[in-house]
Amino acid sequence: MQAHIVSDVTQTQVVSETEVSTVETPRRLDQRMHITTGSGWSPKVWLLLVVLAGALFLDGLDVSMVGVALPSIGDDLGMSSSQLQWIVSGYVLGYGGLLLLGGRTSDLFGRRRVFLVALGVFGVASVISAVVDVNALIIALRFIKGIAAAFTVPAGLSIITTTFAEGPARNRALSIYTVCGASGFSLGLVFGGLLTELSWRATLLFPGPLALLLFVVGMRVIPAVAAPSFRWAQFDVVGALTSTGSLLLLVFGVVRAPEIGWTAPVTLVTLVASAALMAGFVVAEMRHRLPLLRLGILRSVSLVQANISAALMFGGYVAFQFVVTLYLQQSLGWSPLSMALGFLPAGLIVALSATKMDKVLDRVPTQLLLIVGFTAFLLAYLWFARASAGTGYASFLLPTIILLGIGFAVTFPSVMSQGTAGVEDDEQGLASGLVNTFAQVGGAIMMAVVTAILTSSHQPVVPGQLLPGMQTAIWVVSGLSIVGLAGAVIVGARRRKSS
Repeated sequence: MQAHIVSDVTQTQVVSETEVSTVETPRRLDQRMHITTGSGWSPKVWLLLVVLAGALFLDGLDVSMVGVALPSIGDDLGMSSSQLQWIVSGYVLGYGGLLLLGGRTSDLFGRRRVFLVALGVFGVASVISAVVDVNALIIALRFIKGIAAAFTVPAGLSIITTTFAEGPARNRALSIYTVCGASGFSLGLVFGGLLTELSWRATLLFPGPLALLLFVVGMRVIPAVAAPSFRWAQFDVVGALTSTGSLLLLVFGVVRAPEIGWTAPVTLVTLVASAALMAGFVVAEMRHRLPLLRLGILRSVSLVQANISAALMFGGYVAFQFVVTLYLQQSLGWSPLSMALGFLPAGLIVALSATKMDKVLDRVPTQLLLIVGFTAFLLAYLWFARASAGTGYASFLLPTIILLGIGFAVTFPSVMSQGTAGVEDDEQGLASGLVNTFAQVGGAIMMAVVTAILTSSHQPVVPGQLLPGMQTAIWVVSGLSIVGLAGAVIVGARRRKSS
């Protein structure tokens, strides 16, 4: 390890193209940027981490924050429930559909360049979406923001993993980075509630100025290295088109299915086309000399498990959040501010854990952390399933919120760390894009499933009563945590036997 780690923190400063020979491989370039904890982290390194973690925080915040404002948006713009769903799903469609391409693009075209361009697009799209009144344009801008996030997330994560040496330094950086992302998801409901009290437009505008500020700071602190020499023959065009097309069709199909029906011809054709493109993608990757996704990376059991765990974790959380938001606002009549205060404990737990998770990751196996995290999620969902008409906050929601905070604080950094551990530097963008793709696709699928469950009865919402189909939706979400828990137990047992 020490043979390829730069021990002097001053060597983490910007490396210009004239200082680095372009004949060096991306792996060697990235190794020269590694730092250790021996000399501490300079202010510039901390600012770098703030920019990268801040971008992830805004990505997570944007997914959950706007959900609180949906009823207000619908009332103001006259949008139906199916149209409102696309404000969330449009973002997820762009995010989940292009994450894999975003990860590989950052490896091939330069992580700094890809990250900054995408961050700038995210900020500008946020500002524009807050001032327009055309429903279709708002949804289109949400899609563009999702695409931008699909490039900032893997590029940002790969900048971290190629800047901080594997071990304590990287664990510390990753724990701060991933917990900031988890904090964004958790605090999104809090920020969304507070901002919606001012205006629903504030929820769309809020990430914009912050993203543009991070862009300005990032221009100064993100290390500039000579981009690897690139030729179009190196780029897997067929793989890019088939993988992106397959994921876009999959997310589009499952998001639209609750509206037009799971057995509708359009739904079936969309899903079959997605499967066909994915089959074509596998064939293309087997034949290309420099594939978009090196299939050999999937031989790692721990990496595959991390990706599946990310899908189960995020899918369950997003679906549950959707159910709770509708229940509290439509049935119980909670105001956005009341929701913000109600969800505050979870956000605080996740945020306060940021300074501790690096030490936990150093000492505790990720399998054990996943067991703890999925257990907390399962208990949270089961406790909420006890909800009945007239049950007070302290009796049914507060324990759930606390358990959700514990689950996210433990599980989120664990899957991100495990999903990139042991991966070569020149494939870090691919690995981070892969784990985030699984998470977003899992979220889109479970949002569609839960929406279908809630709307299948065609019964109106009765004030003060449970939503039609709510109990079934909670049990389905609980099942995801059971699968994730079982996977962590099985893989952990196999590792103990082999050691």
